[in-house]
Amino acid sequence: MSTITALHHVTCIAGDAQENYDFYTGVLGMRMVKRSVNQDVPGTYHLFYADADGHAGTDLTFFPWPEMAPASPGVGLASEVGLAVPVGSLGWWHERLTTAGVKVEAPVRRFAEDVMTFVDPHGLRVALVETSDAREFTPWGDSPVPAERQVRGLHSMRLVERDIETTGRFLTNILGFSEAGSEDGWHRFLLPGATSGRILDIRAEPGQPRGKWGTGGVHHLAWRVPDDDTELAVRERIEAAHRRPTPVIDRFWFKSVYFLEPGGVLFELATDGPGFAIDEPADTLGEHLVLPPWLEPRRAEIEAALPPLRAPRVLASA
Repeated sequence: MSTITALHHVTCIAGDAQENYDFYTGVLGMRMVKRSVNQDVPGTYHLFYADADGHAGTDLTFFPWPEMAPASPGVGLASEVGLAVPVGSLGWWHERLTTAGVKVEAPVRRFAEDVMTFVDPHGLRVALVETSDAREFTPWGDSPVPAERQVRGLHSMRLVERDIETTGRFLTNILGFSEAGSEDGWHRFLLPGATSGRILDIRAEPGQPRGKWGTGGVHHLAWRVPDDDTELAVRERIEAAHRRPTPVIDRFWFKSVYFLEPGGVLFELATDGPGFAIDEPADTLGEHLVLPPWLEPRRAEIEAALPPLRAPRVLASA
């Protein structure tokens, strides 16, 4: 069965764009690989942070909407983004984040993995998860974080749902996940390969209200498909399951299909290519505002609406 392979990217809602840049590059050491705009609402940035080459699966992205209210936790929303870090690095990361003024929770064991959680400057809950799984990853030479400590990419996601069964059936029957047990009320689902970047944890909280998007929340989860044909095949199954997927949308760096999973979380299918280097040199990724061709005629108008971004404030490595 043609299916999705892993997480492609996760898009979240931030507050101030400069504060977001300062934290994810200056503190977490991730490279901004694309500085663009929300193609549907081009008056706001779309900022992409990843490894040095912008590999699919390493990419955490943000819409900075400082005027929005904070996200309201509840069912039908992602509750945590998991980022992969090397085994043995959590102590180093605890010290770095604490130095940056971030409140960090004590490490815990989850599903036999060492995990440390914190909240970013705008309220997003993030987990650093130690893993030795092989990943597509290129260290960034200009990162303030040493190569041997750098974030390797997206590791896992956590969702809160009204019930497990409906979403679980959709994940296993339509998207190709398998169930992998439960722990402390969290039910784990894995994509084939069962390695870093292929993990989705779901918790049922039937008494909770519907969650609402806002700053510090996750906007959507994007799942990798290798090519256009696979995307169309998966889209056909989603449509047959009455999830009403969008037509394929050309995002220029990848092609996308959006749909709501049964519990209400916004999912996306995204192709692996053509990638972020299609419209700017690989060695200057993220340094300038890049627009897809259909928005280029509006550049002056778009630039006038965006706040300026200066080089990030960097926390030096110890």
